[in-house]
Amino acid sequence: MARHYSTQEALDIIMHSDCEDGSSSSSVDSEADTEEASESTEDASEVGTDQLESNSDSSETESGGVLEEAAAGWTSKNGKVFWSPTNTETLRYVPAARSLIPGPTHYAVARISDPASSFALLMTDDILQHIVSMTNLHGRRSIAEWRDMDTEELQANVGLLILAGVYRSKNESTLSLWSEKSGRSIFRATMSHKRFHQISRTLRFDDKLSRPRRRDDKLAAFRKVWDMWTHRLPMLFSPFSDVCVDEQLAPFRGRCSFKQYMPKKPAKYGIKIWANCDVKSSYAWRLQVYTGKAAGSPSEVNQGMRVVLEMTEGLQGHIITCDNFFTSFALAEELLRRKLALVGTIRRNKPELPPILLQAKARAILSSTFAFTNTHTLVSYIPRRGRNVLLLSTKHRSPDASDEMKRKPVIIKDYNRCKGGVDNLDKVVATYSCRRRTNRWPLALFHNLVDISHYNAHVLWTSIEPSWQQQKPYRRRLFIEKICRVLLQGPPLISERKSRRQCHFCMDRRVCSTCCKCGKFICKDHSLSICSPCST
Repeated sequence: MARHYSTQEALDIIMHSDCEDGSSSSSVDSEADTEEASESTEDASEVGTDQLESNSDSSETESGGVLEEAAAGWTSKNGKVFWSPTNTETLRYVPAARSLIPGPTHYAVARISDPASSFALLMTDDILQHIVSMTNLHGRRSIAEWRDMDTEELQANVGLLILAGVYRSKNESTLSLWSEKSGRSIFRATMSHKRFHQISRTLRFDDKLSRPRRRDDKLAAFRKVWDMWTHRLPMLFSPFSDVCVDEQLAPFRGRCSFKQYMPKKPAKYGIKIWANCDVKSSYAWRLQVYTGKAAGSPSEVNQGMRVVLEMTEGLQGHIITCDNFFTSFALAEELLRRKLALVGTIRRNKPELPPILLQAKARAILSSTFAFTNTHTLVSYIPRRGRNVLLLSTKHRSPDASDEMKRKPVIIKDYNRCKGGVDNLDKVVATYSCRRRTNRWPLALFHNLVDISHYNAHVLWTSIEPSWQQQKPYRRRLFIEKICRVLLQGPPLISERKSRRQCHFCMDRRVCSTCCKCGKFICKDHSLSICSPCST
């Protein structure tokens, strides 16, 4: 039988059940909220994971794209050259047969018998005679008491200039060189100081009155002598496989319309000369004076390319080394057509370079990146942070690097070995230079011509006679002294013995005269005067 509740009990039961339903529903709601939060967290974590996976996928896709791009290659800045990161399609380099036998030519070998004859092949009689004629012409016009100079006197003048260079006295005053107290007797015995100074002041290389007809040629005052001399250089010597094209600076600080300022050169100011030198011997094979652009004309475009092509004309099968002033993609192609290879640094603003090789940031130090075409190799090397060295070569066709700590590419090692051909010429020429201070640029060029002539003559002679004075450390100085001895015609040395000595036969007489045969001091009582015919 069911129990009956009173009104108060019924109200208590109803109120109690409502509270339990509310608490249970709130707990359910909280559980539901927790589950939703958990699901939200799980969803968020799944989205984050998906997002990370997506980012990873996109990152892998991007890096894969770079790798695919690297595997495929790069296009140059101008879009005309395609570079590959591998050399699979690069043709093997086969050097062409050289048309010239390296070393002294048959023409030189047949005519060189001693050091003086090798110098005479460069300072020829035609050159000396032309200088004598122009100097005498100017001397008659400008000096009232001028006495005509002959070839022997000019040779003696040149010999004294060279001898002053041998004695390292190029900056010494000529008065000091001719001084009886501190000078050298060979200078006084060859010619007087007044005559030497007069010849040096009057020395000319062209007819001044004919210059208006040659006003377009800035080198008119020295052109004929320069052309006669430079024409001889390739006739006497053929370079070996490596040659270097660079700039030489003939020091000069006087007035000259084409004087150049080159801060990296020791002299800084002077006349710039394009030079092509043999790397092995530094023989000056071809030279060209830079006279600047013509008046009123625009600046020359592709000057470096024009210079290299002119300086290497006549060569075949050689390797040309030059710096970034000359190197370009077009030059390398043209040299290949002429059967010549090129190795050189290249500027980063060249349009044929791929942009990716120009980047130096985020690259490892001592790392190298190569790019290839069928015939060209480009390398980017990072020697230190923020430094990017670019070289172009048509000789090297593989990504070879040295085993040294710096891991330099072979291209850079070959470039460093060959780049100093012209710089070494400057160094050896300056050692015994005959240059003297002058305000006339033709005379400065003539001094440079004489310096290069006796160095080239030394290369010719030692190539023909490699055993000559081989053990002597001052071999070149001995060579130059032999040249000077011939140029000066072996003048007798003036005796330096001025003090009085005791007579060889008398015990109480001091005299200053000596016997002409034995050289002993002798007094008048024990000497005999005899004429030359009777003495024989």
